[in-house]
Amino acid sequence: MADSSPATFITLPELVRLQADARALKLPSVKPVRSRQAGLRQSRQKGRGMTFSEVRQYQPGDDIRSIDWRVTARRQAPHTKLYEEERERPVLLIVDLGPTLFFASAGAYKQVRSAQVAALLAWLALWAGDQVGGLVFNDRDLAVLRPARRRKSVLRLLDHLANHQHQGKTPPTPATNASHGLDTALAEARRVTHTGSRVFIISDFMNITEQTTTLLGAMSRHNSVSAIRIQDPLEKALPSSGRFAVAGPDGPIWFDASNPRFQQAWQDKIDAHEHRLADCFRASGVFSATLSTGEDPATALRLLLGPGGRIG
Repeated sequence: MADSSPATFITLPELVRLQADARALKLPSVKPVRSRQAGLRQSRQKGRGMTFSEVRQYQPGDDIRSIDWRVTARRQAPHTKLYEEERERPVLLIVDLGPTLFFASAGAYKQVRSAQVAALLAWLALWAGDQVGGLVFNDRDLAVLRPARRRKSVLRLLDHLANHQHQGKTPPTPATNASHGLDTALAEARRVTHTGSRVFIISDFMNITEQTTTLLGAMSRHNSVSAIRIQDPLEKALPSSGRFAVAGPDGPIWFDASNPRFQQAWQDKIDAHEHRLADCFRASGVFSATLSTGEDPATALRLLLGPGGRIG
């Protein structure tokens, strides 16, 4: 999807149409689960389910239909097969659409990729029978949608994804004393996240603080947390030569990529942020993956998902 004229904004109808791409992520060999109580994740409760767990000696009250007759004959005592019972698991999507995501040098703007990834994950979770919720924020607003297992809930989430993007040709002007950054969203997420939830944080993580590590660590202690980083190629390395302009609130900012001192200063800043971010994810116990603005989100997610489109 990379081109010389990046898409700056994605509409609600386009986010809704991504359900077709999400369906393509599901492998045809996996049978759909029809139970209303079935879902993406497995509980520790033993019961009659789809996934074998273990064989143990028969106990009063066990279902005789689960007796393993081969083991019973071999050990000369009744033994029962146990299964992991599959249950729904809330999926919470924390989506950053702040000012730093209104940018791209290839493909589509980071805010577009962020919204696309969130939409794909929301559709996948809904079809798996899980509850879907989210927090969508920019530097001015934060929308909280509690997890629910309804198509209407996903559509509400997509509506917020469309409305929280910056629209227009000029870059967004950060709000004075903005209080709706990543740390605020993470703190709010702790209030609405049920223990055992699957949490995806979709951001460029450009504005992490010392508090970010603390908030992520607190969340990952009781939930499965993944960070999906949206990154532009220029945030990894500059071209070796040429003059380039980056749009800013006060107009274009020009830089000369062939200037050795500028190249070194840019690379030093990149390396410092990379180390800081890696330390943050490692200390907080959060799994992380990176998606480039030049990549197709559905193709990139296919490499991250488990069999049958399972997210995690």
